[in-house]
Amino acid sequence: MKYMKQPVALLFLMFLMSTLLLACSSGDNGAAATGNGSNTAAVSPSASSASEADWTYTDSVGHTVQIPAHPERIVYSGETYGDLVALGVKAVGYPLSMGEGKMFEDQLGGVEDVEFPINLEKTLELQPDLIIYAGTDEADYEALSKIAPTVIFDTFAPLEERMPEIGKILGKSDEAAAWLDRYKTAEAAMWQQLKDAGLQEGETASVFTYYPGDRLYVMAGTGLPQMLYEENGFTPPPAVQKVIDEGMGFQQISLEVLEEFAGDRIFILTPVDQEAQVSTETMKQSPIWQSLPAVKNGKVYTMDIMKSSSDAATRNWLLDEIPNILGQTGK
Repeated sequence: MKYMKQPVALLFLMFLMSTLLLACSSGDNGAAATGNGSNTAAVSPSASSASEADWTYTDSVGHTVQIPAHPERIVYSGETYGDLVALGVKAVGYPLSMGEGKMFEDQLGGVEDVEFPINLEKTLELQPDLIIYAGTDEADYEALSKIAPTVIFDTFAPLEERMPEIGKILGKSDEAAAWLDRYKTAEAAMWQQLKDAGLQEGETASVFTYYPGDRLYVMAGTGLPQMLYEENGFTPPPAVQKVIDEGMGFQQISLEVLEEFAGDRIFILTPVDQEAQVSTETMKQSPIWQSLPAVKNGKVYTMDIMKSSSDAATRNWLLDEIPNILGQTGK
């Protein structure tokens, strides 16, 4: 599969931003909630009219759904398909454009494209026994529910909340718990490795990216920061912490206030869109950028935005990649 073409990449980024904006009530600066009020599934005995293999699940927006205990034909429409990959699950349908350039792209062979926005006819054709959907449109939910049991899933919730939840939905709670235990152990070892190599306690870090239209964003509670700001990791600068405390995944800022959000180390997510790439290079030539301590100290790191997701497969990959990026592998 070729690397994501720009129009499709832009569509995906617009989906990411619009979904986050819809997920909160913060107005123009809104973004995804970072876990407050995220998936809180409820389990109850199956209704008498349901199959003995079904159970009652309450999704992240309150729908009560009878879902199969061990679904076999899953249509998944959301950005964290890597969570399924980590649990050894392959969906029958997924919007393949959302996986291009991602760390789990090589796991999409044989998965049918249900497109984005989701194609109802294609979804029906696949005869799923469960649909996991990250959208927020109630009309879409009602239409999908007529095809198969459908749950709304908060793909922007922190990994620690998301993996147990997707494990419940897929009938793989034990596998999800075991994966998360292994991951947390490996993550703690990574941070210790970095500290042994010179990472200082309390060092701050920031993540920035440009969006088409010369819009600069600081990332806060979603994507790469979810990993960087783990308990043993970097500390968010106070201005970024405020964005996180307000339940926002990201916030648009002006170049003039960049210094307020800049940490001891800066990660730049390279956009796919050419216009956003030009904006990034223009920022790097500005006096404001050149005056930042992280820039002067050579502590600026570039990462492909498509490989900065918070899905489980990407997080696993980042355990090796972050030390490589920082140049502090301990060798």
